[in-house]
Amino acid sequence: MDYKKSNAPLSTITWDTQEMSAQTGNIYETVMIIGKRANQIGVEMKEELNKKLQEFASYTDNLEEVFENREQIEISKFYERLPKPSLLAAQEYEEGKIYYRNPANDKAEDEE
Repeated sequence: MDYKKSNAPLSTITWDTQEMSAQTGNIYETVMIIGKRANQIGVEMKEELNKKLQEFASYTDNLEEVFENREQIEISKFYERLPKPSLLAAQEYEEGKIYYRNPANDKAEDEE
């Protein structure tokens, strides 16, 4: 997913808990859904950042040779300015872009 084009807020905002829990009927279940998606987004972003920074890795054993690379600093600053994974996940949930299911509910439906 392209997180750079997301319209998620960059800072913390207040959410209406009644509105957010309307789909599941339970605010705790809603928080778990958003939390799991935030973990997925965080892992994806970290892997992407590590791939980009891997290009600048130097494999020398000398600790005194620390190179300051302008491109590497710019990449790091760019990722710091992106919305946090929890804000991205909450925005996706609000827009209905997250698929989720509850196995306990599926089991109850099958028994009926």
